[in-house]
Amino acid sequence: MKRFIAFLTLASLLNFGFFSVLYAQDEEVEEAAEQITEQAAEETTQPAATLVADDAGPKGFHNVIKDYFIQGGAGFMGIVLLALIFGLAIAIERIIYLNLATTNTQKLLNKIESAMESSGIEAAKEVCKNTRGPVASIFYQGLHRYNEGLEIVEKSIIAYGSVLMGRLESGLSWVSLFIAIAPMLGFMGTVIGMIMAFDNIEAAGDISPSIVAGGIKVALLTTVFGLIVAIILQIFYNYLVSKIDSLVNNMEDSSISFIDILAKYKK
Repeated sequence: MKRFIAFLTLASLLNFGFFSVLYAQDEEVEEAAEQITEQAAEETTQPAATLVADDAGPKGFHNVIKDYFIQGGAGFMGIVLLALIFGLAIAIERIIYLNLATTNTQKLLNKIESAMESSGIEAAKEVCKNTRGPVASIFYQGLHRYNEGLEIVEKSIIAYGSVLMGRLESGLSWVSLFIAIAPMLGFMGTVIGMIMAFDNIEAAGDISPSIVAGGIKVALLTTVFGLIVAIILQIFYNYLVSKIDSLVNNMEDSSISFIDILAKYKK
């Protein structure tokens, strides 16, 4: 439930941030339009060529992206944007979770060994309880089965390790889903845009470049944005996979050292 709430919070923040930027940009555009109108009214004697040159100034990158987004159509472009927002929300939540799950295993093993040497199993359990991360949880399960023999301890570590691996990989399937959906939506928008272009040609009864170019441009914009979303999410996905692999390898290596420590103090 906590993860679900965190995911909704991240998604809401990303949505709020995006629409706040759009709203701010709309206000800037309106203010700029008012200033241009007032300037034109005051300087009626200014040549038309000068006005065109002033209006054709360079646009900012975010304004260019916004214009292309609007030209692509709110329907498919909005869905692609939602795929990016939800994909990023899940990826960010997973990154935070995995970073919190990272543990200095060598330091933890030294604490457990010192606790067992000085105060026994119960002290080692307290060390594991007070340490955050899946490695400490695995060690606690092994210490809980300590009196049943090393063979049972090994089986317990393997079984519980599989459970924790599933928790670490939770959410990756959703990120991969959004990676696959984003370009598909873009291609669908491209196909629909091409159909609209041919409809315009049929209605006009002439294959004019101006008629064809508009529809094709809108069609290709959806594909471009879908591919951009997929690329962004793919980078996050690969980072998550590499982070999980690192944690799993760390869990396996530290479990071997942990069994050696238990064997050392087994009576």
